Amino acid sequence: MTFRTASRALAAATAALALTLVTGCTGDEAAGNDPERVDVVAGFYPLQFLAERIGGNAVAVTNLARPGAEPHDLELNPRQVGQIIDAELIVFLHGFQPAVDEAIEQHGGDHAFDVAEVEPLLDATAGGHDHDHGDDHDHSDEKSDGAKDPHVWLDPTRLATIGDKLAERLGAVDPDHADEYTQRAGALRTELEKLDTEFTEGLKTCQRREIVVSHTAFGYLAQRYQLEQIGITGLSPEDEPSPQRLATVTEEAREHGATTIFFETLVSPKVAETIAREVGAQTAVLDPLEGLSAEGGGEDYLSVMRTNLQTLRTALSCS
Repeated sequence: MTFRTASRALAAATAALALTLVTGCTGDEAAGNDPERVDVVAGFYPLQFLAERIGGNAVAVTNLARPGAEPHDLELNPRQVGQIIDAELIVFLHGFQPAVDEAIEQHGGDHAFDVAEVEPLLDATAGGHDHDHGDDHDHSDEKSDGAKDPHVWLDPTRLATIGDKLAERLGAVDPDHADEYTQRAGALRTELEKLDTEFTEGLKTCQRREIVVSHTAFGYLAQRYQLEQIGITGLSPEDEPSPQRLATVTEEAREHGATTIFFETLVSPKVAETIAREVGAQTAVLDPLEGLSAEGGGEDYLSVMRTNLQTLRTALSCS
């Protein structure tokens, strides 16, 4: 551990000096300022959650995405590029954040951990059902041709598997704490399996199984718990749905007797509110957990997922 500590201290000092000269950052803003801990950079919140829970006090985790910001649209500043360069491990999901992918391709080397290689991603249309409304309806907003759904963390069992592999990778980076990483991953798996059971039992008996959502982020959740997602837009929450798509979703919401149209914390609820008015439904937040809100409030992955469960049970009239 002595050699590693000395190496990290030297790298930290070099990185801090370079970043200060280039960007004007202060030393405490630079990556790698704790030589006793493994420097981990996470692309966005669910990966930060995993790294912190499994790494414990042996890691220092930096989340590239700010709370309250949409992580898809992340643009890296020079300081963040420096953090990627200096990190001992970068946890990311290829295809979710193009700026992060590009920086890793240029600077990531062999210290990147792509969660998409642990759990193969589902097609963008997973968890949905193509109702036969005829060829006159426009489904172009769904953007399903070859697209993959990155929201793998919304299935707790898949997240647990990613956590197990992350523990192995951390153990390879930092063998002195390998057993601790394995133990913490096991404890987290137990918690995630409990959450999975709560969802399975809580959504077992519901009057409806269709969820109308602002964008198709819930394929993993829908597939795991036998729900059907009807997306107002496709995988990108910023896409504006066409008038034809709005008409189709409104028709399906009426057909299934939807009482709730779901929107998200990080995007505008206006389109969801428009459809809700059309069908006489209410709106509610169903959080895809791409990031925490800026307010925070002590929430984490587990608490937000349990809030989602209660919201679904109310909306779908589950007994």
